[in-house]
Amino acid sequence: MTRKFEYAPAPESRSVVDIASSYGLFIGGEFVDPSGGKSFKTINPATEEQLADVAEADAADVDKAVRAARRAYERTWSRLSGAERGKYLFRIARLLQERAREFAVLETLDNGKPIKESRDVDIPTAAAHFFYHAGWADKLEYAGLGPSPRALGVVGQVIPWNFPLLMLAWKIAPALATGNTVVLKPAETTPLTALLFADVCQQADLPAGVVNIVTGAGATGQALVEHPDVDKIAFTGSTDVGKSIARTVAGTRKRLTLELGGKAANIIFDDAPVDQAVEGIVNGIFFNQGQVCCAGSRLLVQESVAEDVIHRLQRRLGTLRVGDPMDKNTDVGAINSAAQLARITALTAAGEAEGATRWSPPCELPEHGFWFPPTVFTGVAQTHRIAQEEIFGPVLSVLTFRTPDEAVAKANNTPYGLSAGIWSEKGSRILAMADRLRAGVVWANTFNRFDPTSPFGGYKESGYGREGGRHGLAAYLDTEGTH
Repeated sequence: MTRKFEYAPAPESRSVVDIASSYGLFIGGEFVDPSGGKSFKTINPATEEQLADVAEADAADVDKAVRAARRAYERTWSRLSGAERGKYLFRIARLLQERAREFAVLETLDNGKPIKESRDVDIPTAAAHFFYHAGWADKLEYAGLGPSPRALGVVGQVIPWNFPLLMLAWKIAPALATGNTVVLKPAETTPLTALLFADVCQQADLPAGVVNIVTGAGATGQALVEHPDVDKIAFTGSTDVGKSIARTVAGTRKRLTLELGGKAANIIFDDAPVDQAVEGIVNGIFFNQGQVCCAGSRLLVQESVAEDVIHRLQRRLGTLRVGDPMDKNTDVGAINSAAQLARITALTAAGEAEGATRWSPPCELPEHGFWFPPTVFTGVAQTHRIAQEEIFGPVLSVLTFRTPDEAVAKANNTPYGLSAGIWSEKGSRILAMADRLRAGVVWANTFNRFDPTSPFGGYKESGYGREGGRHGLAAYLDTEGTH
C-alpha cells in the first residue's frame, strides 16, 4: 500500500511587497499620469482580487516615451563607453538579486504561477540575463558581428504575460548592453513587476529615458509598433499578433524580431530512462501551467513503451499539488486570465469531440480564480486540433511512433518550430534526430532549461531572430553600417 505524503500549508508572506493602489507610466525616469486619464485593473488570477489600477497609455503617451528614449539615446546613452553601460547593467542585476523575494511574490500575485517557480526560476534567470549582457557591453567588437557594430537607436519592445519579468530581462538587457534605449510595453494582465523594475532603474541611477515603460492593452502596443521614430521592434507573444506586427513593419526601415507560439514534440524512445523522462514530461507541459511557448505539449512515445510511460506519468500526476500559488508546496497554479481559461476549455472540449480520450488526476480546484486541472489526452490523431493548435495550458496530447523516421515526420508536422525534446540513452540517436527536427531549440534528456548564454528562437510560425547568447546581440546592432 502506497501512503500519500501530506503537506502542511506553507504560504509565502505578502508583507515583503508594497502594492500601490494605482500606478502611472514610467517615462523619462519618472512616473507620470496618462494623458487620457484612463486606467485598467490588474487582478490576482488565483483569487480574482483586484491588486491595483494601472495607467493606460494612448498614442500621445507612447510618443512621449519614444521622445524620451530618443533624447536619452542621443544625449547620454550613446555617448557612454561599453564599460560604463556595463556598470549600470551589473548594478541592475545585483538589485534584482537583492530584491528577489519582493519580485517573486509580486510576480506570483499578478501572474498566478507557483511561488517556487517565481523564486527559483523566473527571478534568478532574469538577474542572470543582466549579468551576462553586462559582460558583453564592452566586448561587442569581439563578438564576431563586424569590426564596429553600432546601436540601432530606440527599441520598442512588447512582452507577454507568461514570464513577465523574465521576458523583460530577455528584451531590455541585450538592448541596453548594445547601446540602445527602450520603450517597453508589458502585458496588460501582468504589469506590476515591470513597474517595480522601473523602481530598480531609479535605484540604479540609470539615466532618465534609457528605459521607459508604457502600460496598456493591444492599442498601446500598436501605437508603439507604428511609431515612426522607433528603430526596432522586438515582440514575444501569439503568432496571430506577430503576423500583424510583421505586416505593419513591412516596407519600413524598422528591424523586427518575433518570438511566437509553439507546439513542441517531446520524443520518448524505448531506451529512454523512463522515470527521468516522466519528470521531463511533467516539467515540459505542467511548468507554469503549460503557459510556455516552448512547452512540450505533444508527447511522442515509441509504441513498445507507450503503455508503461503513460502509466507512470498518470501515477506521477497524481502527486501534483494544484492550488494556492503562494504556497511553497504548490506545483500547478492558476491560469493567468479568464480569457485564457476559456481558450483552454474550448480546445479541450474539441479534443473530446474529435475522439481523443481525456484524463485528469483527482484534484479539488479552488472556488475562486481561474483554474484548470492537469490533463492528458490519449488516442490523439495528427489531425486533431489539440495536436495542431497551441493550447497554452496544462494539456498534453499523446501520440505514438514505431521508428525514428516516423517520429521525425510527426514532430515536424506542425506549423510551428520553436523547440523539441529527445529522450534516449544513445547519443548518436539524439544527434541524428536533432539534426532532422525543424526546431530552434532541441533539448536532450531534459526539457525547459534556459541559459542566457544560449540563443533561443524558432522557425516557421514560431517567428524569426534569436534572443540570448552572442547571436541575440546581433538583433540590436547595425553590423553593416547601413543604419
